Amino acid sequence: MQPRPFLVLGLSLGLAAPAAAQGKRLELSDLQRLVNVADPALSPDGKTVACIVSRVNWSDDRFDQDLVLVDVATGAQRRVTFERKGLGSPQWSPAGDRLAFLATAGSGDKGAPQVFVLDMRGGEARKITDAPGAGGGVEQFAWKPDGTEIAYVAADEPENKKDIEAHNDAFEVGDDGYLTTAAPTPSHIWIVSADGGAARRLTHGAWSLAKSQPPGPPSSPLSWSPDGKALLFTEQATPHFGDAEQTRVMVLDVASGATRALTARKGFEGYAVFSPDGARVAYWYPRDGDLNNVNEIFVTSAGGGAGASVTRALDRNLLRAIWMPDGKALLVGGHDGTRTALWLQPLDGAAPPKRLELGDVSPSWSFWLDASIDRNGAIAFTGSSPGRPTELYYLATPGASPRRLTDLNGETASRQLGAVERLEWQGPDGYREDGVVTYPPGFTKGRAYPLVLVIHGGPTAASVRGFSFLSQLLAAHDYIVFSPNYRGSDNLGNAYQRAIFNDAGDGPGRDVMAGIAALAKLGGVDTTRMGVSGWSYGGYMTTWLIGHYRTWKAAVAGAAVTNLLDQYNMADYNVGQRFGFVGFASPWTGQALQAYRAQSPISYVAAMKTPTLILSDVRDARVTVSQSYELYHALRDNGVPVKFVAYPVDGHFPGDPVRTTDVYRRWLEWLDQYLKGPVSAR
Repeated sequence: MQPRPFLVLGLSLGLAAPAAAQGKRLELSDLQRLVNVADPALSPDGKTVACIVSRVNWSDDRFDQDLVLVDVATGAQRRVTFERKGLGSPQWSPAGDRLAFLATAGSGDKGAPQVFVLDMRGGEARKITDAPGAGGGVEQFAWKPDGTEIAYVAADEPENKKDIEAHNDAFEVGDDGYLTTAAPTPSHIWIVSADGGAARRLTHGAWSLAKSQPPGPPSSPLSWSPDGKALLFTEQATPHFGDAEQTRVMVLDVASGATRALTARKGFEGYAVFSPDGARVAYWYPRDGDLNNVNEIFVTSAGGGAGASVTRALDRNLLRAIWMPDGKALLVGGHDGTRTALWLQPLDGAAPPKRLELGDVSPSWSFWLDASIDRNGAIAFTGSSPGRPTELYYLATPGASPRRLTDLNGETASRQLGAVERLEWQGPDGYREDGVVTYPPGFTKGRAYPLVLVIHGGPTAASVRGFSFLSQLLAAHDYIVFSPNYRGSDNLGNAYQRAIFNDAGDGPGRDVMAGIAALAKLGGVDTTRMGVSGWSYGGYMTTWLIGHYRTWKAAVAGAAVTNLLDQYNMADYNVGQRFGFVGFASPWTGQALQAYRAQSPISYVAAMKTPTLILSDVRDARVTVSQSYELYHALRDNGVPVKFVAYPVDGHFPGDPVRTTDVYRRWLEWLDQYLKGPVSAR
């Protein structure tokens, strides 16, 4: 996916759930009981959903994954893999007689993901690819429509592999993050028989298929034409992640290997999918070619041309588009107010989009939507309801009500959870804004509770009414939890989303403060005991707010962006930072340096007086840990109470259950230290 301005893709920590009638309150240890379900894939006949179910293995500090088949009629589950690691991307063969998936192969492949195919008539899954482990294994794959072959994407091995093995491993740096340890190599397309055997390479060159790094959506997927003669893919000009905006949709002739561009554009395109009849292509492109704008879905002829946006009137940031079987509409999804929504977008140009009625269920969202459609138009998706963590849901038709197929998190749903409400307020610059408020279980009117802000990352994201363990844990400790949406959030249309352009902190800060004022008017908030917290861009907003407002008693800054120069120079998307500034300027050209400094929270450290807990992974490619070190020394040297806790792991957030639990424990204890006291009457 192309980078968006300030693409700091924080965790969706600002979610909430309503009160259960009975049961004990949520506890930190309940994190070990959470079960996740992802990657739903409806069988072609619509009778079965394949999905990945993950459970906490506390003793080994990992998440154990299973490939599970769920019967649509009864909800019965059948596990079809045993002790496989790295499971993901289940895909049914076109006839539904086989199921392919990614899994980590043996140690000889250095733990690289490979494609496995399971015959549904019986037998063990067979590994059919041997992508080089040094290149990272298979990145993605897609069945050929006749079921005979599978196309897959893998990165090339370095040309100087032998030199590297002899420690002659110096490399030339391009638009790469500071954690890069070798020159990135291009990813290309291969094809192999569904029964295994020698693979045939389809593409070559110094360019690469588009790459994706978490947190973010999966890489732009391959799409076969129905006749099996062509593949759609997204070409990136270089394999350097900082060049991720230089993407265009390409059409590959499988027989000859010839490629052509779908449109005349040179960047910002991706996620192209053939229509069921092969005559059209739907793809992503930001409104007016500006990454500050919402992502729209364009449809064009398979023969080429830019086509036209079919979602302009919908005016939402859409991060998924799936063709309906009749080719007359697309299923699209994104944030809408304080919910995650699915719409049926007709293509006839006259009918308006129809939002599907999902009740209180919000589909799972992580810069992507987990959904699948069968040949009859039924829809399977994963999502959470206000009182229940993620489960698998099913819609027999787009007009039906969702039916829950699983009960993986019934124990957590039985806890006494905090009530949740959507809060709306009039923003300082004419915007009608919103956010999510989670109240303590047993909230009593007439009493004032300490307030904790849990601010979402992104900023191109939103806080919605779904389940969040962190928000519920804080509410269980008698905090009112406020998760405000601020300009730059992607839930209220294009004008609101792009209003953060060249205004990373000041405008959003005023939005947040206006939301607090609106909440305080409702009563129940002790405005003398308020804490602010967030991860990633939520950490940016946390540090911005403590540098501009003196109302806070405690702050928790997780993976906080504090220095936009470090982001430009050292983060994985590095030069993509420029899209948030006038003229898309580098800080090192013209007069842009002052704008970068003026919008960096570290510039206002002299005004920061709030006791602050800093949390970060030491090998976080998305937000450089250098910024946490800078903030720590700046606060400490100015006499501000501060603690900096680092986790010696990769990633933007600890990916294991033990460290995740430790993050939440420290978060809660820091707030308790500075905000706790007897609940007062008011």
